[in-house]
Amino acid sequence: MNEPWTERWNERYSKEEFAYGKQPNNYLKEQLEKMDAGKILFPAEGEGRNAVFAAGLGWTVSAFDISTEGKKKAMLLAAANKVTIDYRVGELPALDYKNEEFDAIALIYAHFPAAVKSVYHKTLDNYLRKGGIVIFEAFSKKHMDYLARNEKIGGPKDSGMLFSTDEIKSDFANYEIIELAEKEIELNEGLFHNGRGSVIRFVGRKK
Repeated sequence: MNEPWTERWNERYSKEEFAYGKQPNNYLKEQLEKMDAGKILFPAEGEGRNAVFAAGLGWTVSAFDISTEGKKKAMLLAAANKVTIDYRVGELPALDYKNEEFDAIALIYAHFPAAVKSVYHKTLDNYLRKGGIVIFEAFSKKHMDYLARNEKIGGPKDSGMLFSTDEIKSDFANYEIIELAEKEIELNEGLFHNGRGSVIRFVGRKK
């Protein structure tokens, strides 16, 4: 990622308040509570709210982000909740995860730059065992219309970083689709996800 991109996230996460709150994403919470705990990876995990929740359910948790400030907040949150997470800082290709290492991967508002997002999805697929689960929620292409009406909903202003159901089908072609839908939802997550937006939700099992 380029330096301004990294600086942007370090600035956002350097404040005392948690940018997206301390509570887990609702869709992630709903999915994890149906599953048996195993080993899970959280890409673009920011300040750790989802990773810490999973660890509290008994998952062995790995997470990464490009932001050192995000990691600092995540480790504070983990300590406050008396759980342990393995949190790495850097770009995905350099982080040394192993093929078929994880039972689940949770992509929650993991909006990577357009040039790498499909590459990252396919790289992450290598790290998931057969039968493993991907849990995904992120803003859809239609979200630009919602953002124009309400900036407090948050999300990328670059449509190339947003998602369509067709992109998800292409990036995760070797998956049994358990759920794949574009939905309008109401978000109330910290300072930066507030209001009505359009998201893609996906749960898939690797064949």
